[in-house]
Amino acid sequence: MRGLKDKRVIITGGASGIGAATAARLLEEGSRVVIVDRDEMACGRIHREVPGIVGAFLADVADLPQVQHAFGNAILVLGGLDVVINNAGISIRHKFLDITAEEWGRVLAVNLTGVFNVAQTAARYMSEHAGGVILNMASTNGIVGHPFYADYNATKAGVIELTRSMALELAPKIRVNAVAPGYVLTPMQRAEYSDVMLEAVNRKIPLGRHAKPEEIAALFAFLASDDAAYLNGQVYVIDGGETAGGLASR
Repeated sequence: MRGLKDKRVIITGGASGIGAATAARLLEEGSRVVIVDRDEMACGRIHREVPGIVGAFLADVADLPQVQHAFGNAILVLGGLDVVINNAGISIRHKFLDITAEEWGRVLAVNLTGVFNVAQTAARYMSEHAGGVILNMASTNGIVGHPFYADYNATKAGVIELTRSMALELAPKIRVNAVAPGYVLTPMQRAEYSDVMLEAVNRKIPLGRHAKPEEIAALFAFLASDDAAYLNGQVYVIDGGETAGGLASR
């Protein structure tokens, strides 16, 4: 893809899953990548699993001073900042009536306030320099209802509207888009499924399978590239057609 060589990239939640796959893809495209993640062991492991990463810094995205400190170090190591993949997030499976105030607060703190913390920190730097691209991780859960994830769903809907608002305010110097995956078969997700459960979910998806993390990474890479230079303020669903038919298809 055009324009990714030597781009300076920060990926939050980049030490595993979709974040790690995105780091690997951008390295293949010639970008320089730094990971920001709260998991110290995963940060150590990512250097072995994805050779070429410039650095990995610890931060909980829900904590603004930690984000600012990690970004300061990352920008120093990279020599600047061109792209941020705002990927860090958590989810807890529970019924709406069982969600505790503490659980609600934590999911919102990471998935919505954390996205805001990262986006604002990045945008302030980019607006004072040469601009850049911010890509937020949304979800189809923020577009259609899903049971047992009310707090997670609310945060992803918030990320979508945050993305649109940022795109209007930060253009033309900074482009902002969101990626909204459906079911993605990360190693962690596969461990939670029995074979029967996996097949049942796959039957809901017109393409008959979960996405691979590398397929989400490919979309992030495209949106970060110069080939996507006129794409701004949009939410790109990547779900194998799962939400195309609405209720009739579910």
